[in-house]
Amino acid sequence: MRILVVEDEKKVASFIKRGLEEESYEVDLAYDGEEGLQKATEVPYDLILMDIMLPKMDGLTAIREIRKKEIATPVLCLTAKDTVDDIVSGLDSGSDDYLTKPFAFAELLARVRSLVRRGKQDRGAEITFADLRLDPVSHKVWRGSKEIDLTAKEYALLEYFMRNPNQVLTRTMIAEHVWDYTFDSFTNIIDVYVNYLRKKVDKDYEKKLIHTVRGVGYVLKEE
Repeated sequence: MRILVVEDEKKVASFIKRGLEEESYEVDLAYDGEEGLQKATEVPYDLILMDIMLPKMDGLTAIREIRKKEIATPVLCLTAKDTVDDIVSGLDSGSDDYLTKPFAFAELLARVRSLVRRGKQDRGAEITFADLRLDPVSHKVWRGSKEIDLTAKEYALLEYFMRNPNQVLTRTMIAEHVWDYTFDSFTNIIDVYVNYLRKKVDKDYEKKLIHTVRGVGYVLKEE
């Protein structure tokens, strides 16, 4: 498994590189956003760790450019910011997860393992529900004949709904399955993303598929 670490603080980059190499990962380093983007487009990595505050090109811009080139490598954002808006900005740029600084290396390693495993997993045949269709291989989604453009996290959320139709999913369940850990109970990031998904999946259609179960969570069902 080969990982790209884009981090301008050389001591931090060296610490991450050494720790990952001890876990038998191959690690390349880049110290600014432009170098990180160049390496990400030239080498087929299994995972990219991207700091947000970078010289020459910030991490979010680098991630957007990576996604524009249709590179689907999982990206883990490393950031000192932890507000809901900051988290959403990172995920909307095309990243798959985020980790706030300072962090314990054990937590970083757990996130790395999860994202590498997810990136390598072959989820098989298309999934359908009502007039929704999801292709786990290409990560494309359609409602009827119209393709729906989703961010990485919106796609992961919809896939979880579609693999568990007609089942009430609590916020805790969603956090654990889509983000692989439990959010603080005061964080409304899940509600934010469900609302994003509704605007894309349900807004222009008479039949709504994503429903709120007040005080519990959400459910994908036909009514």
